[in-house]
Amino acid sequence: MTNGALSLDQLFDGKRVHRSLYLDDTLFALERRRLFGRTWQYIGHESQLPQPGDYLSADIAGQPVLLLRRADGSLGAVLNRCAHKGSTLVTDRQGCAGRTLRCPYHGWSYRLDGSLIGVPNKDDYARAAFDSCEASRGLTPVATAAYRGFVFVRVSARGPAFEDQMAPLLAVIDLIADRSPSGRLQVNGPCLRMKLRCNWKLYLENINDTLHVLTAHASAAGAAESVWGEQAPQTPKPMAIEQLLPFANGHAFFERMGGRVLPGGHSILGTQASIHSAYGDLGDYSEALAQAHGPERAAQVLAFTPQNVIFYPGAAMKASPLTIRVLRPLAADQTLLEVWALAPADGPATLHRRGTTYNRLVFSPMSVVAHDDIHLWESAQRALAADGNEWVSLQRGWPGTEAADGPGPDGRDISGTDEALMRNQYSAWRYWMNLPDDE
Repeated sequence: MTNGALSLDQLFDGKRVHRSLYLDDTLFALERRRLFGRTWQYIGHESQLPQPGDYLSADIAGQPVLLLRRADGSLGAVLNRCAHKGSTLVTDRQGCAGRTLRCPYHGWSYRLDGSLIGVPNKDDYARAAFDSCEASRGLTPVATAAYRGFVFVRVSARGPAFEDQMAPLLAVIDLIADRSPSGRLQVNGPCLRMKLRCNWKLYLENINDTLHVLTAHASAAGAAESVWGEQAPQTPKPMAIEQLLPFANGHAFFERMGGRVLPGGHSILGTQASIHSAYGDLGDYSEALAQAHGPERAAQVLAFTPQNVIFYPGAAMKASPLTIRVLRPLAADQTLLEVWALAPADGPATLHRRGTTYNRLVFSPMSVVAHDDIHLWESAQRALAADGNEWVSLQRGWPGTEAADGPGPDGRDISGTDEALMRNQYSAWRYWMNLPDDE
């Protein structure tokens, strides 16, 4: 596979990315098949499917996937297409199918595990050896894995086991889930969903880019400072001010924030601190965590306030506020973004408000923060096609943090402004893209 005179290996040379990675339709199709299709993608949280028959639908690597709560209470996924003529079984993003799935076209019906129940006028198939044909096998299953309430799917039959791909992040998920004294999180409110006119990699890079905050979001930080004025340092802040003021931190703060490069393109930004580290006290909540998990574990959980955790290639989580962002690439120049707030099922109301407020203030396209980012991503998408330099530089901090064989099992700690976090994403991209389709 080449792009012009460049091979897949040459499109990322360790410190630069060729612009075709953001523009080329052929590369995008290959990404869907080899990267997003063969890796585990977040589809939803188990709290969204409390009863048998409840479902979530999503486009995963171009495949229509239906996640279902089965009759026995387990979770499983199938392709959202009838085994007869391929009609979509359910068109809503979320709902309840009841006890069975029924195709709206010809009435074929299926159990919640995807097995076929009934076919209208089945006697007409008597001489057609129907029971030995593909359609009789029911709906196509999709590999599913759940961990601490977070549910992932892999649409390709080929790919790593969930534990192998996600091993560097399982302890992170534990820290996030243990924000609940009972260890149970729940989705907190509806999804914030928007279509961005840019390549998914522009968004994913930005999640690990601390230096853009000083320029792109100067107006948002300035607005918060202007509103808060000359208040005394100990004056309790309204939640919106508490969440926006830290955007005014300078370069030294973001450098000290720290980051960790993990195997497989995963990463943690904000290992030492983040703009979320100084949120207000939550009273008895800390004591409840200590009683549930023990004082040492509770302190560890409360101290874990990363800026972003990348679940490469398609999701990013925060621990405080509890949020998850999910990327659904649609085309080389189109990305669907889904943003969900989470909350401890048994946590204080302040934590519930913190997640929903942050999403509205920072991730909504009408917020004082995200409109800056969206304008810059979409303008970059257009301008990358212009004549001139064909390369995107990711050289900040290089060399010194690179290792020929990648990070070890525990990762590698770096500065919070080092673009090694982004280079790590492209090392993983190159690995997956070079795997032949038959592996």
